Amino acid sequence: MEFDNAELVQVLGYAALVVILAEGGLGTKWSEIRPALPLAAVLSTVGVAVSVGITAAGAHYLVGLEWRQSLIIGAVVSSTDAAAVFSVLRKVPLPPRLTGVLEAESGFNDAPVVIMVVALSQSGPVEHWYLLIAEIALELAIGAATGLAVGWLGALALRHVALPASGLYPIAVIAISVVAYAAGALAHGSGFLAVYLASLVLGNARLPHWPASKGFAEGLGWLAQIGMFVLLGLLVTPHELGDDIWPAVMVGLVLTMVARPVSVVVSTAPFRTPWRERSLVSWAGLRGAVPIVLATIPMVHEISESRRIFNIVFVLVIVYTLVQGPTLPWVARKLRLGDDSEASDLGIESAPLERLRGHLLSVAIPVGSRMHGVEVAELRLPTGAAVTLVVRDGKSFVPSPATMLRRGDELLVVATDPVRDATERRLRAVGQGGKLAGWLGTNGNGHSR
Repeated sequence: MEFDNAELVQVLGYAALVVILAEGGLGTKWSEIRPALPLAAVLSTVGVAVSVGITAAGAHYLVGLEWRQSLIIGAVVSSTDAAAVFSVLRKVPLPPRLTGVLEAESGFNDAPVVIMVVALSQSGPVEHWYLLIAEIALELAIGAATGLAVGWLGALALRHVALPASGLYPIAVIAISVVAYAAGALAHGSGFLAVYLASLVLGNARLPHWPASKGFAEGLGWLAQIGMFVLLGLLVTPHELGDDIWPAVMVGLVLTMVARPVSVVVSTAPFRTPWRERSLVSWAGLRGAVPIVLATIPMVHEISESRRIFNIVFVLVIVYTLVQGPTLPWVARKLRLGDDSEASDLGIESAPLERLRGHLLSVAIPVGSRMHGVEVAELRLPTGAAVTLVVRDGKSFVPSPATMLRRGDELLVVATDPVRDATERRLRAVGQGGKLAGWLGTNGNGHSR
């Protein structure tokens, strides 16, 4: 049985992308991406435009495609894949500033790219490019406003409405993210930007049963990625790929070695970003299933050479993902930006004790944390917070003030509601700076004052 329903793949791919963007937003720390927002916004707009132009020129002059098809390919592959970036970067010990830039860029740049690809795939020609730019700007503004509003209202509702079962909270969080996409689309804005921003707001709000919600979102994200690749695999016809391998490699070389670096240089020029960081951001423009899903848009609109466009994008994404993804940690180390010896951030999960007006914090001390060797009394937690239990080598015990913490320990910290945030900031500060954190200028975000 032959499967060639590109429209079905596009619809299900959009649904999967909504889930992936929601999971990415829920897992992104506002403290990390806040300093990176201006640069990420420029990379997602100006950077995308530069990348589209250079890649399209390469596809036109090197592969021989018409300008319309070349621009579509340039737009499709200029979007960094949120799932690929989120999964790889969280395993690479990069400075929080760079992680924030790359995560925010991957969450933002899907929106303008989708608008651009849809516009280029319409039956009529794009007569006025400035109208297209105005349309993109308007849709992004509507999507951003809608996403922030839905996320804020959703967080407010979840904090003040008691659901009948704790298992409903993870479902409610995902449902709010989906509502953000629907509201953004109905308002003629960018639904993808709306779902990412709404999820970002929810992920940084103090919601009940947050660990369960985050785990549920991660599971759905993995299912969405698996389902998306299965559908795309069904749509591919292997024997048709042979003639498009070299064109895909050539377009990929232009994208990876010219278009992406130039777009990064242009976008980072106003921010005086160091060259080492520019180089890493250039190499970290990972592609995944999302560009392949976007390549189904011209197929649905029956653009000429749409099947060839899909094949070129498919081969390009597979080849360059296999090249860039595994080599990213090595490149980061060579640029001295991925030092494994840097202090690792603590894993802190919070469960609310609603009736007791408190919070139970579960703290995991990773291998690279500077909390190793610190005594419990030296944590200097705020009044109203205390370490109540330590789990070490599978055994639990109640610590004394002189108990020395070790890497691999798991702590249970009880904090009253007013000092919950201060307690988490202090724990992260000690994890980054050791027992002298605060006196030496290290705050809870891993930065210096």
